[in-house]
Amino acid sequence: MTFQITIDGRAVPVEPGQTIGAALHAAGVRAWRTTRFGGRPRGLFCGIGVCFDCLITVNGRPPERACLLEARPGDEVTTS
Repeated sequence: MTFQITIDGRAVPVEPGQTIGAALHAAGVRAWRTTRFGGRPRGLFCGIGVCFDCLITVNGRPPERACLLEARPGDEVTTS
């Protein structure tokens, strides 16, 4: 049964077992942060937790990799 999480104030549908990164990708969001130098867009790159391009903040916790973090009903995600 599909549920929702909130990403920067926007409701995004999630399938059970889906990572936050996969939910963002499915919702058409390809980039949600930029590089420190140069401001280049970043989102999912490797999709397996090797790189750190998909960092997000979930429920106020320190940044985590969206590709590794399973979405939970009611998660509040913020991007940079």
